[in-house]
Amino acid sequence: MSIKQKLLKKFESKEAKIAILGMGYVGLPLAVVFAEAGFEVTGIDPNPEKIESLARGESYIIDVPSDQIKRLIQDKKLHVTTDFSVITEIDAVSICVPTPLRKTGDPDLSFIISATESLSNYLHPGMVIVLESSTYPGTTREMVLPRLTDCCDYKIGEDFFLAFSPERVDPGRKDWTTINTPKVIGGITEECSEVSAAWYSKALETVVPVSSTEVAEMTKLLENTFRMINIGLVNELTIMCDRLKVDVWEVIEAAATKPFGFMKFTPGPGLGGHCIPIDPLYLSWKLKSVNYTARFIELASEINTNMPRFVVGKVQDALNEAGKPVKGSDILVLGVAYKPDIDDTRESPALDVIHLLEQKGAKVSYHDPYVPFISQDGWEMESIKDLTQGLESSDCVVIVTNHKTYDYDLVLQKSAIIVDSRNAIGAKGKKNPKVVRL
Repeated sequence: MSIKQKLLKKFESKEAKIAILGMGYVGLPLAVVFAEAGFEVTGIDPNPEKIESLARGESYIIDVPSDQIKRLIQDKKLHVTTDFSVITEIDAVSICVPTPLRKTGDPDLSFIISATESLSNYLHPGMVIVLESSTYPGTTREMVLPRLTDCCDYKIGEDFFLAFSPERVDPGRKDWTTINTPKVIGGITEECSEVSAAWYSKALETVVPVSSTEVAEMTKLLENTFRMINIGLVNELTIMCDRLKVDVWEVIEAAATKPFGFMKFTPGPGLGGHCIPIDPLYLSWKLKSVNYTARFIELASEINTNMPRFVVGKVQDALNEAGKPVKGSDILVLGVAYKPDIDDTRESPALDVIHLLEQKGAKVSYHDPYVPFISQDGWEMESIKDLTQGLESSDCVVIVTNHKTYDYDLVLQKSAIIVDSRNAIGAKGKKNPKVVRL
């Protein structure tokens, strides 16, 4: 029996031992899904605080309940560690580490490199490795594969198997989750695709094999570039409607009545999250190496990046109408998570709005029921405790994240001026003189 056949048999019987590298927003839900499917899973993360939390049965991811973690730990279906040497006994590894952008705008692949090099020390025949971290086309073949093959004489597609499968996690969703969101998988070889798909199909409802790692990598970038560009379009439409004195929200709702040829996107204070603001820029960066300028991506990025300034301009205009300067005014920002009803502040435009207002001399505070404390590059701020008092004492309230838990009737009643960047107040704010909408 070949190595591939033995591995496929292990997946079929669920005797294969699984490891997930990176216990964050992608890795932890994936580890739980595999464990619930009947596999023995080991979560590996270099952060001891995460590992200690999970070992106590405490989840730090809003989509993963603590009682589920505790049960899987107690049933010995989920193990957690900082020790990479456990990979010696592992059959399948999924790499779920961050891939942020450097301040220079190029991809920071140091987490992938570090994880791959640590993994390579324990590579052995009969292993399948799947990279899930979002990145530019060619990363799996050009960066991960050489670091694995340089350490030994194992042959790809025969001794071990390597593939890419883009993560499609959307934090806070209940309808589409890790288990039922279709999973695209592309291998270095056909055998790599076959083995990887066989593994994932034992835990996920739908697996979509593609012909190569590059196709799988490009798929993720297309998905997020599509969203980034369409959000950029509707954000620019917002600016145009503002100049023309047309209600952009009414325009969007009217357009959305068309049953074909239109997909509704809504404007806001900018892009946030771990994917949409970042992933398209991987593609833009990569294309520069082949002397091509991704003009749509760069233009959309420019528009979206400037939306926090547009919001701050609305705050400044609203205060001027009330005879107040921005400098010295008390401004309350409602919501700092990058999207509603989650605790994730990665790339949140709220942070840019706060910084820009502080640069203009405003006294800024914030309230977020999901984010009690924020810290960024040495800058820290704590959410106010009493929302009603904060609304009443502020010269202007800026709605940045439209959490469903907020009582917007209370916000409307208690606030002197409101800049609503999400149309959270809706029709009640349309003709109210104290409400400014994008």
